[in-house]
Amino acid sequence: MAKRKDRGSIAWPPLTRGTLIRRYKRFLADIRLENSVTVTAHCPNSGSMKACCQPGRPVYVSFHDNPKRKLSYTWELIDMPTSLVGVNTQIPNRLTAHAIETGCVTELEGYETVRREVRVGKSSRIDILLEASGRRPCYVEVKNCTLVEEGLATFPDAVTVRGQKHLEELQALVAAGCRCVMFYLVQRMDACRFAPADTIDPQYGRKLRRAVDNGVEILVYDVFIDRQGIRLNHRIPCDLDL
Repeated sequence: MAKRKDRGSIAWPPLTRGTLIRRYKRFLADIRLENSVTVTAHCPNSGSMKACCQPGRPVYVSFHDNPKRKLSYTWELIDMPTSLVGVNTQIPNRLTAHAIETGCVTELEGYETVRREVRVGKSSRIDILLEASGRRPCYVEVKNCTLVEEGLATFPDAVTVRGQKHLEELQALVAAGCRCVMFYLVQRMDACRFAPADTIDPQYGRKLRRAVDNGVEILVYDVFIDRQGIRLNHRIPCDLDL
């Protein structure tokens, strides 16, 4: 997978600026557009969105002219005081896979194929599987991180039983001879380090540390993000001792 000049970037669809009125029922957001029209947009984020859903903040939405959709607008970005923040949780998997394919993740170079949404066991999937002849298969589970306070990015922003299950599955895969990576994508530009959110989900923090002790790797990357697109930026350090 050769490096390309795009640095693994993904372009946004055309964006319209508005102001967030409220987010509710997890997947809905009322937004007042610049033309003073208020619309209900799809919020593609099931988390609490703590620190990135304050009413009154500027936001950006995309428009989709698809008669099969219930809502024509999708909430993509929010402009917080220290960074634009990507709220669409469908982006991290796409961006991470694209960045790996284009050689932008040095720690994951040298694989011949990149497969997404790979079944593991009877009822679960891991986000990415990397394969190459003569190498162990590498499973990569991607998590979206938008909670940043005073430069510290943390995950999760709400209790995640599903996330805890993924950690257990990765440990089992390591025990079976695979390489496994937890990949945290910080969808904003104001983080300088990462740690598990022990005050929000202490069980997740304990299981993450256990997973690392049992051979699961951690990679944390932030992004460069503007109104044109989003791309992988720099690896940031992970601190499990906080």
